[in-house]
Amino acid sequence: MGTKHLVKSACVLVTTGILFMTSYMTAEACTTVLVGKEASKDGSTMIARNEDMGTAWAKHFFVREANKNKVEFVSKGNGFSIKLPKKQLKYTATPEFDVSEGLYEEAGINSNNVAMSATESTTVKESVLKLDPLVEKGIAEDAMLTVVLPYINSSQEGVERLGKIIEENGTAEANGIVFSDNNDIWYMETLSGHHWVATRVPDDSYAIIANTISIQNFDWDDSENYLYSKGLKEFISNNKLANNLESISIRETFADTTEDAQYNTPRVWYGQKMLTKSDKKIEDTNLNLFEKADESVTPQVIASILGSHYEDTNYDSFGEKESDKYRPISVPNTMESHIMQIRNDVPDEISAIHWLALGVPDTSNYIPFYSGITETPKEYQIGNDEPDTKSAYWTYRTTNALTNPYHDEFKKEEIIPIQEKVWGHMNDSVKKIDKEVIKIAEKNPNKVSSYLNMKTKELSDYSLKEYRQVNKNLIKRMTEKTNIKHNENL
Repeated sequence: MGTKHLVKSACVLVTTGILFMTSYMTAEACTTVLVGKEASKDGSTMIARNEDMGTAWAKHFFVREANKNKVEFVSKGNGFSIKLPKKQLKYTATPEFDVSEGLYEEAGINSNNVAMSATESTTVKESVLKLDPLVEKGIAEDAMLTVVLPYINSSQEGVERLGKIIEENGTAEANGIVFSDNNDIWYMETLSGHHWVATRVPDDSYAIIANTISIQNFDWDDSENYLYSKGLKEFISNNKLANNLESISIRETFADTTEDAQYNTPRVWYGQKMLTKSDKKIEDTNLNLFEKADESVTPQVIASILGSHYEDTNYDSFGEKESDKYRPISVPNTMESHIMQIRNDVPDEISAIHWLALGVPDTSNYIPFYSGITETPKEYQIGNDEPDTKSAYWTYRTTNALTNPYHDEFKKEEIIPIQEKVWGHMNDSVKKIDKEVIKIAEKNPNKVSSYLNMKTKELSDYSLKEYRQVNKNLIKRMTEKTNIKHNENL
C-alpha cells in the first residue's frame, strides 16, 4: 500500500479479471463467523469478521449521531450516489482514518439493536458477469454500511433495503454482507451487477465464511429463510445457468472457485475444526455452509477462531513445514476485528455489544463497547499510517509487530497471559455493568448513556495500559535477542 492508499477496499476482490479503473484498487481479504442464538452460550446472536487490508493503516471507531445525515450520499470511492431518508438512527462505525477515497465504515450496531458487517469479498464466474456486468458507479463496500444500517429496524429489513439499492443502482463488487438482530442473522451475497440472494442462519447453527460465494441449497418458496432479487429465477433460467432450478446450488451456479482450494476453503475447514469434531481434511472443498458446534459458542471462542493460523497443524503460519501453503484466518494485515453480539437475556438498553479488537486478533484483545454509548474513547478516534504511542490502533498493532519475529515464544510467554487477563476483566465487567445499568434505568434512564460512556472508557483504558506494558516487555526481550557479531567476552 505504501504511503498512498492505493490498494483500496478493505475486503474487496478483483472479480474474475474485471477491475474498474477508478481511484481505488482491490485486494483479497476477510473471514466471517456467524453464530445463531441457540448455538451461543447465552442465547445471543453473534456476527463477526476480520477486516483485512493493510499492515499500517489505522481504523477509527465512532458513534454516528442520529439525524445528522445529508440529503444525498455520494461515494468518494467510485461516485455512487443515493438520496437518503430524513430520519437516521444512531449507530457505531469503524471508518478509515483517511476517508478521501471512501468511508469504509465496515461494521456497527444501530439504536434499534440491529447489526451489520460489510463486506466479505467473493468472486463470480466471468460468464455470469458478461450477462449482468458489475456497475462502475454501483454501490460498493465503502458505502454499504453508511447508506443501510442507519435506516433499518431488523436484520431482514437490512437485506431488503440493500437488495433494493442493488436492483435499482447496481453493485460495483461481488460481496457477502451480514445483518443481525436479537432473533435472526441474515447472510446476503451479491451475484452480479443487479442480482443477489440471502439466507437466514439456522438458530442452532454457525457458519465460517471465507472469500467465496457460500450459499448452497436454495428454496425459492421459503420466504422465511430465503430472499432473492427480482427476476433472479428468470435470469438463471433464460441464460441456462443451472440444469434444475428447483434443486439449485447458488455456489455451484455463480462462484468462481479458482482459488478456493488454497485461499478460501482451508480457512472454513479450520474454523469448523475448532468448533466441531470431524474427519474432514484441509483439502476438502465440499464443506457445508452451516454446521452445529459441539459446545455452546461465546465471544471469546469466536475471538480464538478469528485469531487462528492453523495452530497444531503442519500449516501453521509460524511453523517450519508447510506454513505458506494455505491462507490462514489471522493475517498481519488485519486492520480491525469485530464481534457484534445482540443478547436476549438483558434489557434492550444493554442488549447490543460491539466487541472491537484493533490490529491483529492473534495478539490483540476485544473490548466490549455497548451500543448505547454516545461517544468513543479519544484513543479510538486518532491514528493514521504513521506509528504513534497514543492511538489504540497503533498500541495493538505494535504488539503484533513486536511478537511476530519470535512468535511462538512471545505468544506463549507474553501475549496469552495478557489476553486471558484482559478477557477475564472484560467478562467480569460486563456482568457488573449489566446489573448497574438495570438499576440506573429504573431510576433515571437518561443517565444510562453517560454511565456506559464512562465504563467503556474505563475498559478501554485498562486494556491499553496492559498492552503498553506488554509492548515495553517485548522491546526489552527483543534487545536480549540481538545477534552478537563479536566475542561477547571481550
